[in-house]
Amino acid sequence: MDRTPQRQTGLSRRLTTGVTLAATATIAVIATAYASSVPPRRTGELTFPNPSGAIATVGLDERNAGNPFFQALGTNGRACATCHQPAQAWSITPSELRDRFDRTDGLDPIFRVNDGSNCEGADVSTIRKRRQAFSLLLQKGVIRVGLDVPARAEFEIVAVDDPYRCAAPLTSASMYRRPLPSTNLKFLSGVMWDGRASKPGQAIRDGLINQVVDAVTGHAQGAPPSPAQIQSIVDFELGLFATQVVDRSAGGLAEGIARSGPATLGRELFCLGINDPLDMRPPMPGACGASSGGLDPFVFTLFRGWTDSDVLQRQAIARGEAIFNTRQFVIDNVPGLNGRLEDPVRRPLQNGTCTICHDTPNAGNHSVPMPLNIGVADASRRTTDSPLYTLRRRATGETIQTTDPGRAMVTGKWNDVGKFKGPILRALAARPPYFHDGSAATLAEVIRFYDTRFQARFTEQEKADLLAFLRAL
Repeated sequence: MDRTPQRQTGLSRRLTTGVTLAATATIAVIATAYASSVPPRRTGELTFPNPSGAIATVGLDERNAGNPFFQALGTNGRACATCHQPAQAWSITPSELRDRFDRTDGLDPIFRVNDGSNCEGADVSTIRKRRQAFSLLLQKGVIRVGLDVPARAEFEIVAVDDPYRCAAPLTSASMYRRPLPSTNLKFLSGVMWDGRASKPGQAIRDGLINQVVDAVTGHAQGAPPSPAQIQSIVDFELGLFATQVVDRSAGGLAEGIARSGPATLGRELFCLGINDPLDMRPPMPGACGASSGGLDPFVFTLFRGWTDSDVLQRQAIARGEAIFNTRQFVIDNVPGLNGRLEDPVRRPLQNGTCTICHDTPNAGNHSVPMPLNIGVADASRRTTDSPLYTLRRRATGETIQTTDPGRAMVTGKWNDVGKFKGPILRALAARPPYFHDGSAATLAEVIRFYDTRFQARFTEQEKADLLAFLRAL
C-alpha cells in the first residue's frame, strides 16, 4: 500500500484508508493537498496518491454528505462505498483490503460471508479462519457472484472442480469477479460484467437502477431501497469522473497540451454506438441517431502533443497511445465478434487494432453492448485458487471447461459461455488487478496476455510504451 504522507481530513481520510462509512457518519469538507510531488488540485477535484502517481475525481464534495451511496441501507453494515472507494478509482484493491483486514481484524463490513467469502456461510469465528475464508477477496479483490443456471438453458453444469469444497449444487455456479468502478458511467453500454442488470431496450440509467436495487438487497442484505434513495445514488454515480492526473515520471497529465483529467473526460461527447466499426446502433435510449461513420482508429487523443516532448516519459506515453490506436495484428476467433457463424464479422480481421474493440473516444470501452470471449476464463488459464466448471451442451453433448461461464449464466445460451463486456479503461493505475477475475495482477500482465492471445509480437519497447500509456489513463 502506498505510504506517501498525506494531509487529508474528513471524507478523504476515511475513504483513502478504506474505513467504511456508517449510515450516521458525517462527511466533512475535504482537504486534498499532500506530498510535494503532486501539484495543487484543480477546483472541484479530489486527489489520491497511488504507486504510479495520483488519481483525481470530480463530483465528490461536502454536498454529497447525506447521499445514500455512503449509507448502510441493508442489515450487514455495508454501503456502496464499502466496495467503491475513490482512492481505488471507485473500486477496491487487494492491498487496501489487506490493510482494512489488519486494522479491523477482518470485521470491516466488506468481510461478510454472503458474498465476500470464498464459500457462502464460511466459518469466520477466528482471525485465522477469517483470513482463510476471505482469501480470494484479499488476494484478488473479487466478490463472489452466485447465479443459478437459467431455466431452459442450452447447457448444464455436469462437474465442478472446487478448491474450496463449497458443496454447491450443480444447478448453480459461484463466480469470483472484480467490482467495476462506479465512476465514468456516462460511457457505459452495459451494466455488470455479464450485462445482467441491463435489459433489452432499456436505457443505461435503468440498468444502473437495477444494479442499485440488487446491491442493496443482495450485497447489503437489505430491503429494496426507496425510489428517492435509488435516484440519489444513480445521480451521484453518473456525476463521478476519475482519471490518473499525475505520473511519477512524466509529471502532470492534465497540463498544457495534454488532454487528460476527470473534468475533461466528463465533457467528452458520447452516444451509444459512437465510433462503432460495425455501425450497430443499438435500439435503446441514448443511441446515436445517425451512422457512426465507421471507426476512427484514433480513439485516444490525450497525449499526441507529447510526441516531441523534452521529457522522455512523456514521449513514451505518446508512443504508447499511438501503438494502442494504430498497431495492427490479426483478430480472430473472438466469439461475439468473429468467432462463430452468428457473429457480426465472418472473417479474421487482418488489420485489427486495440481500438476495434476499445472504440469509445477517450474512454476505451465498447460503445455498444457487445460481450466478447477473448479467452480470459479458458481452462488453460485456470489457477489453483479458481474453480473449474465443466458444461455440457444439451443439444449435442459437447463439453467445455471454464472458470466462469460469463454471460451464459444470464442468457442460458451455449454461445455466450465465457463472454464478458469490455470495461472503461480510465484510471487503470489506481485499481489493480485486472480482468473480470483479477487474474492479471499488473498492467504488464494484461499486455502480455493480449500479446500472446493475438500473437501481436510486440517488441519490448512497444510493451514498455503501452504500459506507460495505460498507467497514464
